[in-house]
Amino acid sequence: MKDYDYSSSGMYFVTICTKDKKNILWAKESSDVVGEDSILPSKSVKLSQYGQIVDETINSIPTYYPHVTLLQYVIMPNHVHLVLYIPNDGGRILSSPTMSRTSIITVIGQMKRQVSKMIGKSIWQRSFHDYVIRDKRDYDKISEYIRENPIKWKTDCFYSEI
Repeated sequence: MKDYDYSSSGMYFVTICTKDKKNILWAKESSDVVGEDSILPSKSVKLSQYGQIVDETINSIPTYYPHVTLLQYVIMPNHVHLVLYIPNDGGRILSSPTMSRTSIITVIGQMKRQVSKMIGKSIWQRSFHDYVIRDKRDYDKISEYIRENPIKWKTDCFYSEI
């Protein structure tokens, strides 16, 4: 949002797409096995090697940003959805204690850089989509979308066969 302070306290729904929306985060054999219980991490959908690195990096966000809470996420073949909470105190990043406040832009940028470093190249498209969650109804709707996203993969707006 224009003129919005992304270091403000709140919940953020973030979508990060792979470069050219290539399906590189699920193992090849998983693409057609999406079923009712396929919320990741799951036994019915296997992550690719890149997907496993993304999963590990997402789960390390609270290590680098102890004041940021990872509320929910899902890894899709060519994108990732996360819901992150930044509290009122605007916690500082551990690796850079001189930064004044943690912003969602900083958290996502660091996560993307870490994945790229571990893989040896960038797999991400430039920037990311974000949405500021305004209330419980918003959160419930987004939470349901994240839970159902793997089940509805072939009807998803990000769906691609490449």
